[in-house]
Amino acid sequence: MNRREFVASSAAAAALSSASGVPASAFLPAQEKRALMKLGCQNSPTSEQMLQFFKRHSVNNICGYPPTAGEKGYWTVDELSQLCDRGAKYGVSVDLVQLPILDSDHVDQIKRAAIVLGQSPERDRDIENIQTIIRNCARAGIPGIKYNLCLLGVVRTGTTPGRGGSRYSTWRLKEAHPSTPLTRAGRVTDDIFWERITYFLERVVPVAEEYKIRLACHPHDPGMPPEGYQGVNTVLGTVEGLKKFVSIKESPYHGLNFCQGTVSEMLQDPGKEIFDVIRYFGTRQKIFNVHFRNIRGKRNDFQEVFPDEGDVDFFKAMVVYKEVEYPYMMMPDHMPRHADDPDQLQAFAFAYGYIRALIQAVDAVG
Repeated sequence: MNRREFVASSAAAAALSSASGVPASAFLPAQEKRALMKLGCQNSPTSEQMLQFFKRHSVNNICGYPPTAGEKGYWTVDELSQLCDRGAKYGVSVDLVQLPILDSDHVDQIKRAAIVLGQSPERDRDIENIQTIIRNCARAGIPGIKYNLCLLGVVRTGTTPGRGGSRYSTWRLKEAHPSTPLTRAGRVTDDIFWERITYFLERVVPVAEEYKIRLACHPHDPGMPPEGYQGVNTVLGTVEGLKKFVSIKESPYHGLNFCQGTVSEMLQDPGKEIFDVIRYFGTRQKIFNVHFRNIRGKRNDFQEVFPDEGDVDFFKAMVVYKEVEYPYMMMPDHMPRHADDPDQLQAFAFAYGYIRALIQAVDAVG
């Protein structure tokens, strides 16, 4: 770089720094740091039609969904390989799958909840099925698995009006009225929940490490009061809880499906606090997937909004992901709904373009 180019780039960096609040050094070409993250998505089904939709919108990496695992509780190598082959036909890589047992539904609505209920020997059977999935993913060439360890599912109080007639999913703790005082799990204290989480991790993380498969756990959505909700203490509903979680079984294959929206919901001032949280887990290489969604509000009172109108500056957030050299997918999630867009294809297409442009922007500035 000659002197004139350096001066011009320094001026541009200073202008970007002033506009965004990000240090000017982050924009200087001298760093020669590239953006490693990829635009991704987890929308199902992984059909030929959906794969074409992904490819049209520059989504080249996805969380895929094989055929239902049914009663057997796991996928075969052939089923996983067929999923990868279907994606490859359109130039789309299957980088993750969602476990068929540990999803985000409420415990009262699912049949196979033995792991989060702490029920043996049923949970040992389900853990064996997950160990099989880990091995089969390795043989099929799928490098990661995402999952949930929750009892309450995704808790909301309703919707509120948004732009253009959209409806925004909303949580206001003061308006919450659970259908029952307790779930079928009964009272679940911190100690009880941590025991169940530890029991699971001690049996699956060594297998993931052996087969080099990343395990990405989603936080509890949303953060709840310390005394719990419906009798459940949501131990993965605070940043401190997530720090404890990643430290329970140290491994480069044990980390987070880092839902930036959910983590923002844990904070009193997400527009200021979220960046240091990203740095904490990102520098420790504990972020294996990102749900890149925005909220308006704070802990106990928020709306899920379009990515460009929330309280978190998404450009600044993307700069931080670049700073920590995060290399995996950035996925839109929980997009607002509208009657004219029943399948949310318009909303997700908007998010794809927005995220893709942000990746290109932070990559272009050095």
